[in-house]
Amino acid sequence: MSLPEVCAVYMLRPAAGGGTEVLLGHKRTGLALGRVVGIGGKIERGETVVEGAVREVQEETELLVEASDLVAVGVLDYLFPSQPTWSQRSHVFTCTVWDGEPVETEEIVPRWYSIDNVPFDRMWDDAWRWLPGILRGESGLDAIFTFGDDLATVVNEAPRAVA
Repeated sequence: MSLPEVCAVYMLRPAAGGGTEVLLGHKRTGLALGRVVGIGGKIERGETVVEGAVREVQEETELLVEASDLVAVGVLDYLFPSQPTWSQRSHVFTCTVWDGEPVETEEIVPRWYSIDNVPFDRMWDDAWRWLPGILRGESGLDAIFTFGDDLATVVNEAPRAVA
């Protein structure tokens, strides 16, 4: 099965009082309207996944990242059997080096969150299952999440079969 490809980049920085913060965005447009999401989006035709991630970070936040500063931490397939056009493969990255300060754009209102205070109740239902590990430095994420008829609730989680 060939799924449309997207990317999500989790920008991480030291917090002023200790610990780590992650940059997330309140989505103002598109499929995730109203949700808190990682920075990212669709990979365009002719782009590599990394090129798409660099472009999406700049478009959504005006932060400038170098491809070499992105750390690939996994791949997630999202299946929506009752709305197949929503199904996609997401390439997940972390990043700790960039230029600039995040700014609000037409797509995203960016905000830094302590990794101990991520608003999972405002994110997609899968995020609480894997994002905490990624924010603590884990990698090797490789799973399929199937969403139910409500298009919001995960009804199945399984390892992604590697072709």
